[in-house]
Parts: sequence; structure tokens; C-alpha cells
Amino acid sequence: MKLGLLETLKVTGGRPLIRRIFRTPWLRQSLLRGRAQDLAKGLDPDIALMLALADKSGDAEVAGHTPDSARRGMLASIRIVEDEPRGSVVVREREVPGALSHGGKGHDLAARLYEPDGLRAPSPGLVFIHGGGWVVGDLDTHDTLCKRIALEAKIRVLSVEPRLAPEHRFPAAVDDSVSAFRHIASSAANYGMDPTRLGVGGDSAGGNLAALVGLETRGDAIVPKLTLLIYPSVDATCSMPSHDELATGFFLTRESIRWYLAHYLGDHPRDDPRVSPYHTSDLRGAPSALVSVAGFDPLRDEGEAYARRLREAGVSAEVLASPAMPHGFTLMTGLSPQALADTEKLARRTGELLRQ
Repeated sequence: MKLGLLETLKVTGGRPLIRRIFRTPWLRQSLLRGRAQDLAKGLDPDIALMLALADKSGDAEVAGHTPDSARRGMLASIRIVEDEPRGSVVVREREVPGALSHGGKGHDLAARLYEPDGLRAPSPGLVFIHGGGWVVGDLDTHDTLCKRIALEAKIRVLSVEPRLAPEHRFPAAVDDSVSAFRHIASSAANYGMDPTRLGVGGDSAGGNLAALVGLETRGDAIVPKLTLLIYPSVDATCSMPSHDELATGFFLTRESIRWYLAHYLGDHPRDDPRVSPYHTSDLRGAPSALVSVAGFDPLRDEGEAYARRLREAGVSAEVLASPAMPHGFTLMTGLSPQALADTEKLARRTGELLRQ
């Protein structure tokens, strides 16, 4: 998310102010005049209002920040635009093993288990990997989303926190994600989950990691039943048309993407299949996929293209389109009823597919 929205609200009153703006017709109309063309193309009006507020701030986007300040900014912004879901969820802090280092030394990853109140065990489960360009994001930034998925899908969700770049560059996050899934799959009963109905999912960079977990565990005794890919980053070459069409103006910009990839990859080739699952030569045997794409997202085309490649390889791949939404909409549900509706629909469909 563009950090300018946060900076404006710090000065002018934060969460209460933005709620007041959203409820005041003349303020809405005034701010939305600059977004008339986007509204005509189908952008959700509440999302357009968030973008207008970000435009007014004049603050630099994520590319102008250090990783630490970007991390703080993401969490603060999400707390402004998100609401807690309705429903009771039992939340427990856990740890799962990450990948071994080259010296054979292990480390633990922070994890968080979400259990809808009264849900019997074992239930379907989802290992969730947060987004944030492999550089920002954590268990807290995606806390409300994981609660919402657990409640709407009626499943247990175990959110894990792979190591972040630039402190830990590629392939640390990939290796951590695969290690975490394998551990959870082999000890699913300890988390109240049925290993035969266990999926792996994530948003944005987390969708990238979830797709890679699905591919790298194809020969395992326990494989994911489903990969939930929420506006995933699956082609780091950024060569598909939506990257040019939507390069600026919709939260995730071309400069932001370059910033994330530089921190994560350095000079590593962008078309490496462990970076860009779209470039995997053979997708046969991959888990079924549920792919969410957003109409105003520069990653839109690669998500759709990856789903097509999966289907061509004989893999079931369902696309849920959110044509009025930008990248990151599942973390904007407190201010956009359409974002909330689309997120809840995605979560419910996840539960249905895990139960099939």
C-alpha cells in the first residue's frame, strides 16, 4: 500500500478521520473528481477514495523507504483500513521449523493458529504465507485476513512467517515455506487438521511461495490438496501487459515492484522457476489451484496466465476475478464493502474446495 495514506492520517486524525471522510458525501465527491476516469472503467468507489487520499498526501511510495520503515508503515496502514471480522476465533501462537542453513543449523519460524470456535477436529486446514514483496509483512499484518478465512471457510488456518529480505535473500523464504509445510503436513493432527484436506495459500509474494510449495512437494507422501493464490506474483520478469497498463496509480506500482525484487533477488535471474513459477517447464502433478485476480492490479495478467498453464498441464485451476479491485484488496475490507464481499467469497470457495 502507498505509505502516503498513512502519513496523511498521522497528521490529521488517523482512523476516526478516514471513517468520517467515507461517510461525508461532499468530501467523497470532492476527492473522487480526480478519479473519474478510473471510476468509469469500473474501479470500486471506496477504493478510488483511498487512492485519492493517498494521492493528496504527496508522500513517497514504498520505494522511497527503508525496509524497516516500510514494515512499520504497512502494519499501521492496514490497521487504519481493516476491521476485525465478526465471529469467534481462538488464536494460538506457535512455532514451526524453518529450513536448515548451509551449516546444518536450524531455526524456528513464528506461526499463528486460527481455529473457529466450536470447529471439530480434525478439520480441513490451510497453511497461510503472508505477502509483502518478500520484504515486508508479518503475522500481524495478515491477522484479520487469516481470521476471516478461518471463519468463512470453516477451517483451521496456520499462518507462518518465513524470513524476510534483504536480511535473508532468495531462496530463504522459499526454503522456509517448503520446510514449514512439510512439518505441518507430517504433524497435522497436532494442529487439529486433516492431512488429506490440507492446503497452502498466500497473497502476492505469499501466493508466489504457496505456488512454489505446491510444485516442490509434488513427490511427497503428503501433498497440498489446494493452492490458494491470492493475486500472486508468479512471473518476476514483469513482462505481461498489465504491468504496463497499471504501472502507476493503484497502490502497487512499477517502482514498488522493482524495490521489492531488488531487495529479494539482487542480481538473481528473474525467470528462475524458483522465483517465477510461471516459468516452470512442467506443471503436471501440481495441486489444484484457486487463483484470485484483481482488475486494477499489475499482477493480474500473470495470475490468469499461470492458471491457464496449470489447466494446460491437466491441473484444475479456478480463477475468481475481482474486476473492481486493486492489488491488496483483501486487506482493505474495513473501508470497501466490495472488497469485503470479494474476500469472503474467496474464503468460502477455499473451504468448499478443501472439502471436496
